[in-house]
Amino acid sequence: ESRMAVLLAHLLKWQYQPDRRGKSWQSTFKLQRKRVLRAITKTPSLKASLSDQDWLDDAWADAAVQAAKETGIEMDIFPESCPWNMDDVLKEGWLPG
Repeated sequence: ESRMAVLLAHLLKWQYQPDRRGKSWQSTFKLQRKRVLRAITKTPSLKASLSDQDWLDDAWADAAVQAAKETGIEMDIFPESCPWNMDDVLKEGWLPG
């Protein structure tokens, strides 16, 4: 969940702070995607988490808190639930908006 929350937080920052986009964020996307996919490969039962709404809601809540803290953007600006498909989120090179 924590790796996914980090990835989601950075995707939020990417979408809501276009003027701050940089190569370091792209590196973070690549690294966190790799770590999430590695965890799924090592523990195949984790793949079910990607379609578990409670798990996703928890990861999203953590991501929104982290993104708000790091950007200064108010939490109520972010969607209440993850607007992105998990297949897209984990797809190398995919970015929102």
